[in-house]
Amino acid sequence: MGLSLKEKVLIATGAAPDPADVPEQVADLKGHEQVNPPMNKTVMEWLARYNDEFDDALPAHIDRSTFFEAVRSLLPTLARCTPASTLDALLACARFGLVPDGRHAAIVREGKLARFIPMAQGYVDLMCRGEVQSVVVEVVRERDHFEWVPTAPLGEDLVHVPARGMKSERGEATHVYAFVWFRNGNRSRAVVLDREEAEEIRDEHSRAYQEAVAEGREDSYWHRFFVQMWMKSAVRRLPKYVRMSAELTALVKADDAGEAGEAQSFHAPDAETARLLAEADQPHAAAEASQDAPAATTKTRRLPVKRSQPRRKPSRRARRGRKQTA
Repeated sequence: MGLSLKEKVLIATGAAPDPADVPEQVADLKGHEQVNPPMNKTVMEWLARYNDEFDDALPAHIDRSTFFEAVRSLLPTLARCTPASTLDALLACARFGLVPDGRHAAIVREGKLARFIPMAQGYVDLMCRGEVQSVVVEVVRERDHFEWVPTAPLGEDLVHVPARGMKSERGEATHVYAFVWFRNGNRSRAVVLDREEAEEIRDEHSRAYQEAVAEGREDSYWHRFFVQMWMKSAVRRLPKYVRMSAELTALVKADDAGEAGEAQSFHAPDAETARLLAEADQPHAAAEASQDAPAATTKTRRLPVKRSQPRRKPSRRARRGRKQTA
C-alpha cells in the first residue's frame, strides 16, 4: 500500500491525519504517559496498514518482522507522537536499512513529534557499503594514555592506550576519535573531538537540546546520551577524508532535517531511488580509480578532437605533388 498524496502532505507538515483515518485509540494516546498492552496492539495494527510500504523500503537483509520487533519496544514513545511523524520517522529509518535498536538508529519523541536519529553505528554501516572496510570510533578517558599529532605520518599520528580497569575507573570521557580502514589497506586521517567541541556542536546545531534548555528540561537525546551523540559527531566528520556515497549524503540531509524539526523520509531514498543512486555512484568510483594506476589490460584510445576550422580539401598543386611522389 503506497502513501496517498494526503498522507505525504501530512508528513511534510508534521500534522496528524484526520481522526477518521486513524484508530481513535491512537489519536487519544497523544497526551498519555502510560500505554497499556491493548493500546500497543492498536498502534501495531495501525502500522500494519503500511506493510507494503515497509517491505519496499527495507533492504533484502532486513525483513519487516525484524524491523517491527525493534519498533515494539518503542510503542510507549510512538503512541504519544502524531501518527504522521511516527510514519515519517520509521519510513526514513527503514529506507536507510537501519534498525531502530538504539545502536544503529533511534526513534525519539520531541514534543508530539517522532524523530529518526541515525547513531554512529548507523553511519558506519552506510560507509561500509562502499569503499570502506571498517570504521574505528573510540572514547578516550582521563586515565588513558592518549597522543594525537595531526601533522605526523599515518600510523604515527595517533596513540591510545586505555587504562586498566572498568570504564568508570578510567575516568570521564575527554576525547572521541574516529578513522576508517579502506578496502585497499590504507587508513584515513583521524577526526578528534574534545568535549568542548562536542558541546559546541550540541549547543549550535541541536534544536531539541536548545528547546529543552529553554524549557528547563533535561530530556533531549543530547542530555540523555551525550557520549553516543559525541561519537556520532566524530563519525559525521569523517567524510572530509572519505568520498561520500549518494546514500550517505542523503543520510546526513535526513539527520539535519530532523534537527531542524522537518520531515525526514523525503530525504531517504526508496528502493528504486537507492538503486539509481548506486548506479550513479559507479561511474564516479570508476573515474576515481582510474586516476590511480591504469590496469595492464586497458587499451588507450585517442579521443576525438574538435577542430576550430573545417577540414579543407588539398589544393590541386598538392594533389599533383602527391601523384609525382608516388
